[in-house]
Amino acid sequence: MLYRIFCFLLFPVLLHPSLVHARDYRYSDSHMHYVDFFQNSEGIMKLLEAMDKAEVEHVMISGIPLTKKWDENEPKRPRYYAGDYGSTYWYSATDDIVADAVMQLPPEQRDRFHPFLCGFNPTDKNADAHIRRLLDRYPGLWQGIGEVFTRHDDITAMTEGETPRPDHKAMERVYRLAAEYDLPVMVHANITSQRERNPLYVDEVETALKKHPKVRFIWAHAGTSKTLHRIQERLNFLHPRLKSLLKEYPNLYIDLSWSMLEPYLLNTDGSPDKDWLALVEAFPDRFMIGSDVVGSFDSMGKFLTGFDPFLDALPKAVAQAVARDNFLAVLPRNRQMASVEPTAD
Repeated sequence: MLYRIFCFLLFPVLLHPSLVHARDYRYSDSHMHYVDFFQNSEGIMKLLEAMDKAEVEHVMISGIPLTKKWDENEPKRPRYYAGDYGSTYWYSATDDIVADAVMQLPPEQRDRFHPFLCGFNPTDKNADAHIRRLLDRYPGLWQGIGEVFTRHDDITAMTEGETPRPDHKAMERVYRLAAEYDLPVMVHANITSQRERNPLYVDEVETALKKHPKVRFIWAHAGTSKTLHRIQERLNFLHPRLKSLLKEYPNLYIDLSWSMLEPYLLNTDGSPDKDWLALVEAFPDRFMIGSDVVGSFDSMGKFLTGFDPFLDALPKAVAQAVARDNFLAVLPRNRQMASVEPTAD
């Protein structure tokens, strides 16, 4: 009788393998921010603690290229970039904050951290010169560029100056430098606006991919955002357009950070979406996962393990590549990390 009860209870789990976690993953967090929009952080030791707790072996660590202004007309200090009508502005010191944090780490931990620099204005044709100075100042430290904020929801409207685009002339110069140093570039570029139900801005991304085939592009959130999902829910054109771009451009990589879980990777019942599973299996070395945490790190493990039902539905080798290895493979191929001490300007 007890055996029959056990089988009855087990049967739904056997029917729905996504309900049970069958594998243990080691993760690379391919998208996280050490600071928030006020350039504050819980600190590098808190980040290391969160990584160890969540089985995260490697992280892409970057700052935030913008900071939020406390406007004279606002009586209370804002708590988030969208908290009031104050503007945001480009903040180059974010890279030095990241560099200083990484250099605090003991040598045996430092190789787990992969700093990307982002503190530049992507509409300024001097941006590549600024990046070159940072590369010279911290030799061997930087392993990528980004997250570069181009078209990015309300942040674009709130930021002083002209609208950044992934195919802007200033970014052309950044891409040429990235190719010279073999650095991947992570770009946030919304595929559409908050109201248009078509891939309004995809040509800007495709132009950059086409003109710079030697640059490994990581498209943050696959061109989506939580704001787009809140207003438009699921973008039905996203999957077929991504499939076409991945087939056409071998230099395109997709960051599946947490906002992609719903409404794309997982259905409303929590089961993996078969079309997205097929897409990842068709391009098994082109997808990676990230938490996109911003300045605080307790939720890193929750966000990354949230991908487990989707990963468990993939072939084991593909799942481990997406969870950990694809991010590491996109990093500079001949990087040297022997010294990260800053040089004199």
